[in-house]
Amino acid sequence: MKEIFNVFLLLILAYLIGAIPTSVWVGKIFFNLDIRKYGSGNAGATNVMRVLGTAVGIPVLLFDILKGFLAVKILALFPGFIPGTTEFVNMQIALGIAAVIGHIYPVYAGFRGGKGVAAIFGVLLALNPLSTLCAAGIFLATLFISKYVSVGSITAGISFPFLIILIFKSPFISLKIFSVLVAFLIIFTHRKNISRLLHGTENKASFLFKNKMDNLPE
Repeated sequence: MKEIFNVFLLLILAYLIGAIPTSVWVGKIFFNLDIRKYGSGNAGATNVMRVLGTAVGIPVLLFDILKGFLAVKILALFPGFIPGTTEFVNMQIALGIAAVIGHIYPVYAGFRGGKGVAAIFGVLLALNPLSTLCAAGIFLATLFISKYVSVGSITAGISFPFLIILIFKSPFISLKIFSVLVAFLIIFTHRKNISRLLHGTENKASFLFKNKMDNLPE
C-alpha cells in the first residue's frame, strides 16, 4: 500500500513540476501580458522569443527543460526503486509522461500550455543523455538549414527512436516504445505547424536574431 501511495505521489509531483507555466507567468509578471494572445498563440519558449525576444525566451526555454529533467530525477529521492533496473526506468518514463502532460495541460494556467518539446527534451536528457544530445544536434542542424523551429523539432523527434533503437541499442523495451511515442507526440502537437508548412504560411525563425518583436503591446 505504501509503495502504491509513493507511486501516486510521485506522479502528481511530476505533473505539478511539469505544469509550471513558465512562459505564461513570465509574460504576466514582467510584461503584464498573456503570451498566448500574441505571436503564434502558443505558451512555449519559441513564442516567448518571437514576442519578447531571445533574452527572455532563452531562460524560459532552459527552465522548461529543467522541469522535465527534475520531474524524472525526483525518483532518486524515494527509496524502493533501484537505479538501472527495468522497474526504475519504467517509473522514470511514467514520471516523464506526467511532466509532459503537465506542460501541455497546466493546471496553473487553465490547462492551456505549450507543445511540450522543451519539457520532453528535459525528460529525455534525464533518461538517455547521449541519444538526446544527438537529437539536439539534429534539431540545431535542421533549424540552421531550414530556418524553421517546427521543422527542427519534428525532425529531431522523428530521429529519436532511431537513435534509441538502432544507434545506442537501449536494452529497455519500455524506453524503445516511449521513444516512438515521443515522435508521434511531437508530430501531433505540431500538426498546425505542419499544415502551415504545407500551405507555405509557417513563420521562419528570424526572431532568433532579433532582440524584440514589433508586435509587443505598448
